[in-house]
Amino acid sequence: MLASFQNLTPIMDTHLLFIPFLAFYVISIEKTGEHFRLIYDVKGRFTVHRITAEEAKYKLCKVKKIIIGTKGIPHLVTHDARTIRYPDPLIKVNDTIRIDLDTGKITDFIKFDTGNLCMVTGGANLGRIGVITNRERHPGSFDVVHVKDSTGNSFATRLSNIFVIGKGNKPWVSLPRGKGIRLTIAEERDKRLAAKQGSS
Repeated sequence: MLASFQNLTPIMDTHLLFIPFLAFYVISIEKTGEHFRLIYDVKGRFTVHRITAEEAKYKLCKVKKIIIGTKGIPHLVTHDARTIRYPDPLIKVNDTIRIDLDTGKITDFIKFDTGNLCMVTGGANLGRIGVITNRERHPGSFDVVHVKDSTGNSFATRLSNIFVIGKGNKPWVSLPRGKGIRLTIAEERDKRLAAKQGSS
């Protein structure tokens, strides 16, 4: 990946190239030894979150589908279009896998299940983080997942918007400032006033 970025630099400078970055994409800068992960903030914007060298070695991917290929070989397809052969048979659609970026192999996985931590990656609640509390199944339509954040606020979104990021309430990736907690307008105002008073 690093070599690819170096080779693309002259092209990127001409503004003729568009690279589609996705959530949880890891960016490493060799010259400075810095590492970052692209992740959503609670306002639904991509933020570049600084991470450690150890955390930069892996990436989380959501399982989009599992298919049987030629000669009966099972394949797993992730949200970033990776195709992995012979996945663990316990891994199902909507689960999250942890991939070693050096080898491209699955090192662990998290089941899509109640009680696990997730991030919302689409819809009105984009960027919010909480624990899955319930899944409503609606045959013929989209399933709805109910989530509760660490402050006790509950919200719901479509199943397709849910990305599991941790077992229980322990995340597998470090979280950006705010920890995925969306404040109300009044709470944001109070926070700004408190910060202003603290600095004066």
